[in-house]
Amino acid sequence: MNKIILMGRLTKDPETRYTQTNNTLVASFTLAVNRRFARQGEERGADFIPIVAWSKTGEFCSKYFKKGQQVGVIGRLQTRNWEDENKVRHYITEVVAEEAYFADSKREGDASGFENTFGADASGASTEFEVTSDDDLPF
Repeated sequence: MNKIILMGRLTKDPETRYTQTNNTLVASFTLAVNRRFARQGEERGADFIPIVAWSKTGEFCSKYFKKGQQVGVIGRLQTRNWEDENKVRHYITEVVAEEAYFADSKREGDASGFENTFGADASGASTEFEVTSDDDLPF
């Protein structure tokens, strides 16, 4: 089983590109994920995890995710390698996002336009519900 669940803050806005072969959208970003514990007298550390989101999930991430936002990502771990023009082999381990969600609470007066959309999965289906008052929230 290969399942990764992460919650962290974006280190910068997602970068978007399209593949050359079939023009598929790919969004890439890095999540700073806090470690659970810190040694006494030290600050808690963080891990910086590279994330790749394809197609509809990538479109959602590139459109709504911004630097500093706390987000949740569900996906799978993937390793790959390649050789550059100098014959140097490169290795990378990254998370391929299958689902992405907002994890910040909505701020007062935030007019960003995503107040009713909370996430997207790999099929592009949104996780949406209408909120008319705080009494409608399930938490």
